[in-house]
Amino acid sequence: MLEEMPPFMTVTQAVKVLQIGRTRGYELTTEWEKTGGKSGIPCVRFGSQKRVPRAALARLIGQVSEGPPAT
Repeated sequence: MLEEMPPFMTVTQAVKVLQIGRTRGYELTTEWEKTGGKSGIPCVRFGSQKRVPRAALARLIGQVSEGPPAT
C-alpha cells in the first residue's frame, strides 16, 4: 500500500496508512515540528501545506514494528 502512495503525502493520506485519526495525525506532525524531529510524524512544509514524505513514513513504520532499540 505504501509503495502506491505519492512521494509526499497529505496528512490525510498518511493517517490512512497509519490507521489513526486525522486530528491525531495533525497533532503528531505539529509535535514533530516542535520537538525538532525527536517525536511525532515526520513532515515538511510547502508553503502552508504539510506533507509527509513516503520514505520517512516507511522508516517510522519500520521503527514501530521493530520496537525500541535495545540498551
